[in-house]
Amino acid sequence: MADPASYRPKPGEIPTEPGVYRFRDQHGRVIYVGKAKSLRARLNSYFAKPAGLSPKTFAMVHAASSVEWTVVGSELESLQLEYTWIKEFKPRYNVVFRDDKSYPYLAVTMGEKFPRVQVMRGERRKGTKYFGPYTAGAIRETMDTLLRVFPVRSCSAGVFRRAEASGRPCLLGYIDKCSAPCVGRISEVDHRALAEDFCAFMGGEATRFLNRLESDMKAAVAELNYEQAARIRDDIAAMRKVFERNAVVLSDSTDADLFAIHEDELEASVQVFNVRGGRIRSQRGWVVEKVEDTTPGELVEHLLQQAYGEEAGNTDRIPREVLVPVLPPDTLQLAEWLSGLRGARVDVRVPQRGDKAQLLDTVRANAEQALKLHKTRRAGDITTRSLAIQELQEALELDEPPLRIECFDISHVQGTNVVGSMVVVEDGLPRKSEYRKFTITGAAAHDDTAAMDDVLTRRFKAYLRDRVHVPTDLDAAPDADGAETAAEDAVGTDPSVPAQPGKFAYPPNLVVVDGGKPQVAAAQRALDALGITEVTVVGLAKRLEEVWIPDSDFPVILPRTSQGLYLLQRIRDEAHRFAITFHRQRRGKAMTVSALDGVPGLGESKRKALLSHFGSLKKIKAASVQELTEAKGVGTVLATAVHAHLHSAEAQETAPAINYTTGEILEP
Repeated sequence: MADPASYRPKPGEIPTEPGVYRFRDQHGRVIYVGKAKSLRARLNSYFAKPAGLSPKTFAMVHAASSVEWTVVGSELESLQLEYTWIKEFKPRYNVVFRDDKSYPYLAVTMGEKFPRVQVMRGERRKGTKYFGPYTAGAIRETMDTLLRVFPVRSCSAGVFRRAEASGRPCLLGYIDKCSAPCVGRISEVDHRALAEDFCAFMGGEATRFLNRLESDMKAAVAELNYEQAARIRDDIAAMRKVFERNAVVLSDSTDADLFAIHEDELEASVQVFNVRGGRIRSQRGWVVEKVEDTTPGELVEHLLQQAYGEEAGNTDRIPREVLVPVLPPDTLQLAEWLSGLRGARVDVRVPQRGDKAQLLDTVRANAEQALKLHKTRRAGDITTRSLAIQELQEALELDEPPLRIECFDISHVQGTNVVGSMVVVEDGLPRKSEYRKFTITGAAAHDDTAAMDDVLTRRFKAYLRDRVHVPTDLDAAPDADGAETAAEDAVGTDPSVPAQPGKFAYPPNLVVVDGGKPQVAAAQRALDALGITEVTVVGLAKRLEEVWIPDSDFPVILPRTSQGLYLLQRIRDEAHRFAITFHRQRRGKAMTVSALDGVPGLGESKRKALLSHFGSLKKIKAASVQELTEAKGVGTVLATAVHAHLHSAEAQETAPAINYTTGEILEP
């Protein structure tokens, strides 16, 4: 742990203006981002009396090795910059609401010739009507139910074109959940009217459709058409089911998001109810670890920053009202920021009485129950992961707990398409965003140990290249007079984005290789050749699940019930799965051949352009040089080369493009 005094800025260096500051660890990783009305006052609070800090803040300042800051023009700018950097760096000591899914919406593409009903996330599209947001399960059930009453097209463009060409509808057309405009069962005008009725129902006009269906049912009964009456009855039941799901809780003009938080010393549970048109459209919740010391108001501020940070211009996703249990410290700046994202006014307030206050109590009760359920489910998991890490540290005699473990594996079939994989586990949990693939060629591809040496060498060469060097007391060097001159402190006032460490910048505490003594020796040679001594290497042999250590004649035998062994096995199996998946991709690609493969200068994109323009290899062969130049990106020289290649004696005998893994003809 670093001493905060070793990187404390000199007196007078820190400005008094508002800004955003960042703490970095010894590897240059941003571990905390904060904002302040006065940078000097806030940063001095970290260094004045470190012993008096709360435990979490104390751990943060001792894990850091440098601090840097950026001055901004206003508190609103500091709010925006803080959100941007928390999103970019994901600091471990900041509360980050890790929910990477956007809200799903029920969308109707009214801009198409035949409108389509589908579930959409992400950016809005022009000419499309959106309804929601919904939870993932509710939106699928709603869509499936309403297609019974409003059989609007829901298939993709490819399925629609195939059905149109064959004259046969897809399965939904046969089970009456699509009116099948692809085969002319319904006209374009009538299908659009059906889509407009769907939109009207989703917009709140359910009563009109229910009354109409009830009249139709009575008329069918009067005509003794009981089968038709029964179908209409089922349609009415389906519509009421959807209508009742969106129960009215507030006035029809209310568009609001209600947030509630229930917390203890270690974790916080968040729940949000999305109310649109007075109806609860969806409920969402998540639980976060409180890795920084925050007041309830500051927690609400972080929550709103991350909940709405990517919703600029989306008036449906950012409502007119945001109701919270407690006001954040900078309420006016936060409301101004949200108003800028929405393009219209947004009120952030605490409801005191009435229906909104009662509904917020309901949201709070949901948050409390969610936290209890989370703790019940995770208690055993956290204990198990901690025990596994502790067992590995003791069995392998490590100086520090192996909080970051990287596992490497090699995959091939008889020396062909040799690939390597790297998987990463932090705190016992996989970090899939940091998984890496390696393609192995040359001499290393002919031997497993050489391949492992090659992969480890490339990975740790990248580490030496990408790591961001943060000066510490170890960098002090004697000057000409023999006195020590410390390196310049890592501080800055440049408003540009700070230097971002490379993707391989952080070393693991433990490297695991799939294999026994030879693979471990190869991995250790790779690290020794690069001068890396702080990383421990072990191997896990499959036969007896032995743990091999470099320069040891005997393996470490972990008990069969050891949680540490289970963790190593899971990491090894994940690395094997990842390597096998990549190997199969390369093998499938290598086994696909085409008559266009040998044309000099013809790459993948231009080959696709030719096939897209002409439709098939047969038509490309029949085209003249001049006609070939009509394809996008194909000039006269390339067209001549393609024409000559396809009309050579060898090309006449070349089979069409075939995937020999599946037998599929790819270019008829």
